[in-house]
Amino acid sequence: MTEADLLVSTLKKQLKSQGLTYRDVARALRLSEPSVKRLFASGRFTVDRLVQVSNLLGFTLAELSKEALAGQARMSTLSAKQEHKLVSDPRLLLVTVCALNHWTLDEIVAVYQLSAPECIKYLLQLDQLRIIDLLPGNRIRLCVARDFDWLPSGPIRQYFQGKGLNDFLKSDFTHTDETMSFVHGMFTDQAQAQIQDELHRLRLKFAELHEESLSAPLSKRRGLGLLLAMREWEPSDFTKLRR
Repeated sequence: MTEADLLVSTLKKQLKSQGLTYRDVARALRLSEPSVKRLFASGRFTVDRLVQVSNLLGFTLAELSKEALAGQARMSTLSAKQEHKLVSDPRLLLVTVCALNHWTLDEIVAVYQLSAPECIKYLLQLDQLRIIDLLPGNRIRLCVARDFDWLPSGPIRQYFQGKGLNDFLKSDFTHTDETMSFVHGMFTDQAQAQIQDELHRLRLKFAELHEESLSAPLSKRRGLGLLLAMREWEPSDFTKLRR
């Protein structure tokens, strides 16, 4: 991908994440919508057009270039030290989760009992940990990859198992927007590997639909939890009866 292609791709991603359409761009640039569509399809932007669309999205051209480069190398996991820092302060963890779900500073302050200065303090900590970049205007840019995950047996998972898992499982899972299934079977190594592949694809689909939902306003989105777990196992009561 050329540098120009990378900039155009970044513009498209930012339009989607901010809920803007080609019609919005056309209106701002005083062009017809078909002209804007052709412009993005061809990628033949003049510098002036790049600046105009960048400014519409709240970026300078320099910031757009930085955003494009940052999108190429993002973290898939944090270090244990970084995760430990997050769980050491519930408010920092709250702001982290909100940032990872693409909330703005105004949205965090409107929903939770945090003042704007407090929220900025925590966002600056996330910037220092290289989890986000805090941009001018207190805009938040993630520095983590699409397939980002917490460390196996790391501080975040230990926190979830100790404080979140029981709370998550309190529901009877009978509501129309809830589901819980438990199945048991005996598999060959090959069949088990196939199931693992399917679970991996499901997780990627979860991330894909999460990104697609970002164009909707916060009031139209709900936080969902998906628990996937599989291991060799039998009930301990059964194990006690083995010869």
